[in-house]
Amino acid sequence: MYSLIIESSKESVSKVQKAKNFFASQWDSIKRSKYLLLILFPGLLYYIIFDYAPLYGIIIAFKDFNFFDGVIGSPWADKNGMGHFIELFSSAGFYKLLWNTVILSIYQIIFYFPTPIILALSLNEVKNGLWKRIVQTVSYLPHFISTVVICGMIYNFLSLNGVINQIIAFLGLEKIQFLLMPEYFRSIYITTDIWQKIGWGSIIYLASLSGVDTSLYEAAKMDGANRWHQIIHINIPAIIPTAIVLLIFSIGGIMTSGFEKVLLLYNPNTYETADVIGTYVYRRGILGAEFSFTTAVGLFQSIIGFIMILGANRMAKKVSEISLW
Repeated sequence: MYSLIIESSKESVSKVQKAKNFFASQWDSIKRSKYLLLILFPGLLYYIIFDYAPLYGIIIAFKDFNFFDGVIGSPWADKNGMGHFIELFSSAGFYKLLWNTVILSIYQIIFYFPTPIILALSLNEVKNGLWKRIVQTVSYLPHFISTVVICGMIYNFLSLNGVINQIIAFLGLEKIQFLLMPEYFRSIYITTDIWQKIGWGSIIYLASLSGVDTSLYEAAKMDGANRWHQIIHINIPAIIPTAIVLLIFSIGGIMTSGFEKVLLLYNPNTYETADVIGTYVYRRGILGAEFSFTTAVGLFQSIIGFIMILGANRMAKKVSEISLW
């Protein structure tokens, strides 16, 4: 009896001692890395203030929020707090919004995603340094132009008296009101998105290609491989890990099509194909002051995006053994 008590007390003391040793080692590690942690602190503080602290506001998705009662004092939307979600899913236009958002993101993945890869592979083959720098500079510039200015340029080019319609009229054809016709919206959005982002998107792929061991090219030449074979068997495998990670991020953002650009380009005539969840939230949340309902919509988007990125990561890991985690 006494021996059992003594043994158990020894085990307790041993566990306490291990815990003390663990925390002591962690504290020593923190002291050794104090300057690195100090550098990390501003970024960590940013995410705490602007990303994690606002999560508290998600509760208004389940309430009928008003400023006078505050977040806690506002009444629940219904008995189980799901009133706004029921309203969302039963709305006649919701599935059209969902379709517009998803199809626009899918078009971006299909048409935009490969273009920076193609540009990076092409630039990697350019031997003339001056020409390479010129192409890079020209392709990077649109990234540094604000979306508002980009949309202003699109309006000027595609308006009834714009450059494109002037060319159409010169060819003897009838002018087209591109920005008032819903069937043209997605094509305009994706085409201008490629133009705006292709150069900047290629940088990370060029960085991956710059890390390829030059001895691989020399060995390939000795085996009789031409430039095309080297691209297929050396360059493309080198950028596949980067491409997979970026594809996972793209799939995770499938519910958040470029809100700002859509907002600046769309109009009531193009709602049929242009109206996405983000612009719908803006109209009802900011302009209509329906904060609870639009918070519910935003929460729905976040949950779907989280599920998509988990699924994409799992699929990538199963197929290629490359994943975010």
